[in-house]
Amino acid sequence: MLHVNEYAVDHFVPFAFVSHDLIWNLIPADKSFNCSKSDKLPIFDKYFDNYFELQELAMKNVFSYSPKNKLLQDYLTILPDLSLLNSLSKEDLKNRFKDNIYPLITIAANNGFEYIYIS
Repeated sequence: MLHVNEYAVDHFVPFAFVSHDLIWNLIPADKSFNCSKSDKLPIFDKYFDNYFELQELAMKNVFSYSPKNKLLQDYLTILPDLSLLNSLSKEDLKNRFKDNIYPLITIAANNGFEYIYIS
């Protein structure tokens, strides 16, 4: 059984680095994980695919329900022309996310942010 109070919203790229709550950077997370993660970075190769799947699902659901929804504006840095959302292949959309997220993770790591290691 899912208990809402056991889950939280976390930042994929730490808030301490990006200083924003744009929806493309938010993911659901277990509360205890969220507390222990702190400002650590995800290991990109391990977590990016799941992150992307969640973001694609959210983006496409909001777009199909309400193409002019303000939540979609948070994705403009990744997809400046939101009307392309349904015409891009999944791989092209994924590459646009990678092209935006990977450099942030790399820059954060170069600035002293540590990676989180979970067994």
